[in-house]
Amino acid sequence: MYDPALNRRESGIDWLLWAAVGGLMLIGGSFIFSAREVAELTRPWWRHTAFNQCLYFAVGIGGVISLCLVEYRRLARWSLVAYWFSILLLLSVFVLGVSRNGAYRWLDLGPIQFQPSEFAKITFLFAMANFLSRPVDELRSPPLFVKALGMAILPFLLILKEPDLGSALTFLPVSLAMMFVANVPRHYLTRFIGGGAALVALVLVDVMFAPEGWRFIKLEEYQKRRLMVYFDLDFAPPNASEAERHKARLDKANASQNVRQALISVGSGGLTGKGWRQGTQHSLGFLPRLGAHNDFIFSVIAEEKGFVGSVCVMACYTVILFSGIRIAGQARDRLGKLLAIGVTALFFTHVVVNIGMNIGLMPVTGIPLPLLSAGGTSVLCSLLAIGILQNVQLYRRHY
Repeated sequence: MYDPALNRRESGIDWLLWAAVGGLMLIGGSFIFSAREVAELTRPWWRHTAFNQCLYFAVGIGGVISLCLVEYRRLARWSLVAYWFSILLLLSVFVLGVSRNGAYRWLDLGPIQFQPSEFAKITFLFAMANFLSRPVDELRSPPLFVKALGMAILPFLLILKEPDLGSALTFLPVSLAMMFVANVPRHYLTRFIGGGAALVALVLVDVMFAPEGWRFIKLEEYQKRRLMVYFDLDFAPPNASEAERHKARLDKANASQNVRQALISVGSGGLTGKGWRQGTQHSLGFLPRLGAHNDFIFSVIAEEKGFVGSVCVMACYTVILFSGIRIAGQARDRLGKLLAIGVTALFFTHVVVNIGMNIGLMPVTGIPLPLLSAGGTSVLCSLLAIGILQNVQLYRRHY
């Protein structure tokens, strides 16, 4: 006979996971305050970026508590509804969205601006996990694999169109990790990886070697320049005059400014750093004013707290990642395992790409560092992702 006690919340709160999350929130709030713009000094305290970040932390914790009141299996029943609602929001940014630097990524909700691409990551995790949690034999069907690919490619294309290449690319490794854990046939995954590699190679060849009028893949100019800087390509066209080459060198120097200054920030911190609020790269404006507390927050931490501070940040992320793997391993059903792996893969992708960007190992992309970068929607969705891990741990089933 079925015993309802088997479905109780018996695993408790993962205190180690939340200690790491709390550490990141404390570090994030402190260094966003340190990296604040000079213009904020004249504003009331409640309009400071650091205060807003702490407010989003509080709202996010409230969201986690609400999320953990409902078992993840019950939430998964509404996953497709949430997924298509997020697709509708992604479409709405092209009609109702707010433009920043030519990109339509935000919806203006009065006092706040909402970024649908971050919300789409959470709904995608639930929808994909629910879809792949079916019996393994069913996943061998080619039509089902095509449907799974379509679920990942649709938000990928919409976010790419905004354009937001960094956020769009996160859907590919996350979906690949979830399919691998779901035991999707290896030859399907091999073709998926091969197709992705061919697409990346096509983009690179198109950017690096195709003449201007012959390019098939239309990237934004700043995206093309970031790739050219990363691969150290000459900005000057073939047979350019000396004046054109001089201008191209200046353009390349301007395009690579952020990468160089981020590396200087990381390297200048030494072992213990220059001290909190003593960093010069962001205070003197060498790091971008609009990016020091966001995309380049790791550089600010490395400059002010040095190698020790960087290791502390990496340690917190390592705890979160290994906690996700442990929770996935302890899950007693496929849905819980896939949700935990999806969250872990999402965090891993964000951390590797953002920190790699700060130290010159990755091209510059607008992908936030979870719980550290300033941004309300990013903070809320990062905490909700952690809440999914806690939910799986809290409602772990025993058979």
